Amino acid sequence: MALPTASSGAARPAQGRPRPKKKIRRTPRQIVRGVRRRARRAAGRTRRMWRRSLQLRVVTSTLLISMTVVVVVAFFLLQMIQTAVLDGRKQTAIAEAQANVTTVAGYLGQPSDTTAKQSAAAQSDDIDGPFKTPVDQAAEALARRAGARYSVVILSGYHVGEDRGTNNIALRSVPRTLRDAVRKARGEPQGQYTSMYYQGDPTPTPALAIGAMVPNVYGEYEVYHFFPLSDDVSTLSQVQRWVILASVALVLLLAAVASLVTRQVVTPVRLTRQAAERLAAGRLEERLKVRGEDDLARLAASFNEMASTLALKIHQLEELSQVQRQFVSDVSHELRTPLTTVRMAADLLYESREDFDPAAARSAELMQNQLERFESMLADLLEISRYDAGAATLDVDSVDMRDVVLRAVGDSQPLAERKATRLDLRLPNEPCMAECDSRRVERILRNLLFNAIEHGEGRDIVVTLGADRDAVAVAVRDHGVGLKPGEENMVFDRFWRADPSRARTIGGTGLGLAISREDAILHGGWLQAWGIPGEGSQFRLSLPRQAGSELRGSPLPLVPPEVEMRRTWRGQATPVLSPAIEGAFDAD
Repeated sequence: MALPTASSGAARPAQGRPRPKKKIRRTPRQIVRGVRRRARRAAGRTRRMWRRSLQLRVVTSTLLISMTVVVVVAFFLLQMIQTAVLDGRKQTAIAEAQANVTTVAGYLGQPSDTTAKQSAAAQSDDIDGPFKTPVDQAAEALARRAGARYSVVILSGYHVGEDRGTNNIALRSVPRTLRDAVRKARGEPQGQYTSMYYQGDPTPTPALAIGAMVPNVYGEYEVYHFFPLSDDVSTLSQVQRWVILASVALVLLLAAVASLVTRQVVTPVRLTRQAAERLAAGRLEERLKVRGEDDLARLAASFNEMASTLALKIHQLEELSQVQRQFVSDVSHELRTPLTTVRMAADLLYESREDFDPAAARSAELMQNQLERFESMLADLLEISRYDAGAATLDVDSVDMRDVVLRAVGDSQPLAERKATRLDLRLPNEPCMAECDSRRVERILRNLLFNAIEHGEGRDIVVTLGADRDAVAVAVRDHGVGLKPGEENMVFDRFWRADPSRARTIGGTGLGLAISREDAILHGGWLQAWGIPGEGSQFRLSLPRQAGSELRGSPLPLVPPEVEMRRTWRGQATPVLSPAIEGAFDAD
């Protein structure tokens, strides 16, 4: 049997047909997590909107307060209307029920004052036709008097007669609670709101029931009047609907008024905020339109006056700064010519110092050293003036940071030998390529190494190079005097010294770390410091691997690992460290 080949249709999937996507079945736990995540996001957006919108808070507060007030007023208003309507109807019903009870008593007779003559007169006036029982006669008389306005039920208390009802009312309409109240009252009319039923109709009808007891020689009768309240309930329902609609309309109207009033106040404030943001962004010509003479208009006028004054002061400061930068630049350039002449003369004297007496030879050496320091300071001043003038540029090239570190260490090795300091290099085995200006990076590392050697008190200095996918970092760790709290930022200020009484042993100018920070900022990187008195300090340079990209983190920690571990073992919290560069925060 022949096997199917690769070209056969049976072994080859259909071409041109997209594969059906597999449906991912989510577990109930995943669904609950998704719902919670969406709920948290929605709650976060709501909170941000609530915090940021003054108009929303004012309108919402007005809406809630007005809604509460309107609901309370509407409730009491409906209660008053209902009470007024039903109480009036109840008084009328009781009066008519009392009159009917007197009529029924005339038909049924009372043991004390009813005579056969009165009964015969009542029968001759109200009943026509054949002879009927007193209960029938009373029921028919009440039916003719009531018409369709109400219905009457006559119940025999001790079975001395038959129960009767008018207008086809069912006898089960009489509630048990009302019968108990009537029997206890012994003649006083009792009222109760209940439901009445008609024969053959299971639908209840709201009604007001008035009951009273009628004594008789043969026993007692109970007379109950049922006044339908369908029209009253319909009227009250319609009034309730109108009150609710009016309340909703009033609440919405109050919310609209609050929104309009708040908008009149919030809009100028919002325009002022936007103008302030544009002013803070450098658009010093930004001004507000002044309309009217109210408080908001005076606010706009004050803002414009403040903006004008601020623009004037900034312009004056810029001019002063420009004059200062120009002065520093001019003085630095002008000093080069006499410095060159003095330098040549000093070199001649220094080379001939062996022919001088000891005092003159020592003076020649001191002059040579101070001239070298003066030249270094002049070069630093020129570099600082270029940064202040915004004329500093980068000569970017892709370099291996290991070579840059080795060249900086080589330049610092003679000074380390004089200070009896050993440099411990910790470099990776793989190349650490980065796009940077190698000359400026070398200068940063030399300044960090010189500073560590000067303040390291002869102890070992550890130089570590690290890299990740987005950044490279170099950390210089010494074990010298360290830094006091708050000096992590001040160490990068110009001419700042931690101990003014301490003399510089290597002839520094006081501008090295300030220039290093400017070099790091020019690369888009960070230059940060950490230190604790007695435990030394560590300076970390972090640069992005690609020039122009944003630096989000550093591959090396700012706090030395051994210090962090020691603090963890002791159960102490690591102090909060502020970065040396404004706006740069350590992402480690």
